[in-house]
Amino acid sequence: MIPRAAAVPRDALLHRYVEQAGCYTDCFEVMHPMEADLPAFIEAFYTTWLFRLERLVLGVGLRRAIPDREVSALAQGAEGFAAWRVEDRSERQILLCDLSGRTRSWLAVAPKDGGTTRLLFGSAVVGDEQQGLSRVMRGLLPLHRLYSRALLRLAEWRLRKT
Repeated sequence: MIPRAAAVPRDALLHRYVEQAGCYTDCFEVMHPMEADLPAFIEAFYTTWLFRLERLVLGVGLRRAIPDREVSALAQGAEGFAAWRVEDRSERQILLCDLSGRTRSWLAVAPKDGGTTRLLFGSAVVGDEQQGLSRVMRGLLPLHRLYSRALLRLAEWRLRKT
């Protein structure tokens, strides 16, 4: 399945950033042919080979390894993971804030009839309310969108394999 861009759902924890001045938000979705809950999606997402590379880079900055057990703990209710803290969580969605307070990551599952699940991944980048995002941040957005789609696609594929 190929992820596609979608509007941030109005009931999404991420939606609070959609109309915030100076803020960029996005949302991508993919249909998963089986049932999946949020803990399984969290584990699949943050343990893809692509996100493991990000964890390696983050580990250098944090000066420690980021083991899979931290991903499992997040999936089971921990209040943080690597460079993120949980800003909000419900049964079917989680909103993470990076330690700088500038970016948000959002994961959600939406069960559908017939045993399929809509998987959603979105982001928010909080810029200056008056000036918006910096030129550098705006320049990185196309790469960010490509990376987001790749992460979601790999997470969906990983869920199929479990």
